Amino acid sequence: MLYRKMPKSGDELSILGFGCMRLAQKDGSIDEERATRQIHSAIDKGINYIDTAYPYLNGDGEPFVGKALEGGYRERIKLATKLPCWLIKKNEDLERMLDLQLERLQTEWIDYYLLHALSRQSWENIRDLGALDFLAEAKKNGKIKNAGFSFHDDLETFKEIVDSFDWDFCQIQYNYLDKDFQAGTKGLQYAASKGLGVIIMEPLRGGSLTRIVPPSVEEIWHESEIKRTPAEWGLRWLWNQPEVTVVLSGMNEEDHIEENIRMASQAQPGSLSEKELDLVKRAGDEYRRLTKVGCTGCRYCMPCPAGVDIPTCFEFYNRYHLLGQEDPKRQYYFWLGGIMGKKAHASLCVNCGKCMEACPQHLHIPELLKDVVADLENTELWEK
Repeated sequence: MLYRKMPKSGDELSILGFGCMRLAQKDGSIDEERATRQIHSAIDKGINYIDTAYPYLNGDGEPFVGKALEGGYRERIKLATKLPCWLIKKNEDLERMLDLQLERLQTEWIDYYLLHALSRQSWENIRDLGALDFLAEAKKNGKIKNAGFSFHDDLETFKEIVDSFDWDFCQIQYNYLDKDFQAGTKGLQYAASKGLGVIIMEPLRGGSLTRIVPPSVEEIWHESEIKRTPAEWGLRWLWNQPEVTVVLSGMNEEDHIEENIRMASQAQPGSLSEKELDLVKRAGDEYRRLTKVGCTGCRYCMPCPAGVDIPTCFEFYNRYHLLGQEDPKRQYYFWLGGIMGKKAHASLCVNCGKCMEACPQHLHIPELLKDVVADLENTELWEK
């Protein structure tokens, strides 16, 4: 396992972090035995950065992580979690929430504490409630060790937040499709120039850069003399940049964990050639040309009051256009049309707008669902 130093604290962090938003599932909830085994194995093999958040996995994420780190594992890692800014209504809520999270995580301190999913509006709201003084005091009394924020908005807002406080680190969505999206490459470099460590989330766009590989992208990868999986191309592109401190991966399959750990023992900054970087650029350009919806599958938009499985609708929609095949249309019908269980297809949408308030990508979800209906539900299957 390779490690990189957090600029201000000097912590040596594994370049691969274990993201706990997409833990192994069983019967609709966390498969605690399997997920615990996966986390322990990852720590035993060198991962020392574990990331969770208050709302993850329907609120069960923090309590599970706290339990999973029993037996000496807590002392071997740096633990990160996030303040749910949308639940803070008054100043007193800040410390109350932190104390609750400490209890849920069964720990006396949090190593890396973030203001969660800041946008222009949520930043201004939490700032005006005294969050910056709260963070400074929490560091002073030892409840947190490092203060940071995760981010989903434009570059101008990102720079304003970076310059507003003596942050230790930040967390941004970044991958070879999102070089110019939200904070992007310019935000990564700006934060690093200010002495912040940078944690990367959605390095593979919620897995979409590995689950759906269009033939035209496969042809690009085949040009490389060194053969790599789509996941390896995506992760190595990130680790190639010295400004990146840790890349989070939402790992829930044993073979994926093993593959990622192998890569994280080899990926040095500047190790990709100019030819390889050009291949990644071309692959990203091709994905952007074909992808219809920039959904990462985070499921913050769920549950939908009308019963639409929004992320799955978008996954089938993207798959339909990325692969250029009719088969995804038939799969969509069977999985979401009620044949395999409860109906959850796009045409159930009633345009309430609740999903848009929660979407960190700021997608106009009701309008996009209309596109899904037009392309995937306009078929004789639905007319039978």
